[in-house]
Amino acid sequence: MSLEVLDRHSEALFEFLWCPVCGQEVFTHIPFEGVFCKNCNTQVELQESRETRGYEEAVLACFDSTTTWNLHVDEKLRRDLPDGSARVKILGAPGAYKVDWWSPGPSEDWEPVERGEFDDVEEPEKVSHLA
Repeated sequence: MSLEVLDRHSEALFEFLWCPVCGQEVFTHIPFEGVFCKNCNTQVELQESRETRGYEEAVLACFDSTTTWNLHVDEKLRRDLPDGSARVKILGAPGAYKVDWWSPGPSEDWEPVERGEFDDVEEPEKVSHLA
């Protein structure tokens, strides 16, 4: 008897996905621990959605900021998740994914960081008092 391993979530899905805390698109898989944003360490867990509305794929990406690094230090480059977590439903197929909804929904209290939103923001230079 052999064990069949299914790759439920393609690389194309991770190429579409971005972190709502920092806006970066690179994720790291740590075996037996999970998948984390490489920039801020926000954890993401993917789940298949029960309802697809006829799309090839319907995935829930659940983000958890419990493991996020330096939220308090880099608040200009990161935006915390409401109550530490948020979910996004993604519909489509490789090359044609789209966001269906966020939970909680974006509002005046919270807005997810968009893909690359902080890319053009430079971190403040460290001032040396030795000059």
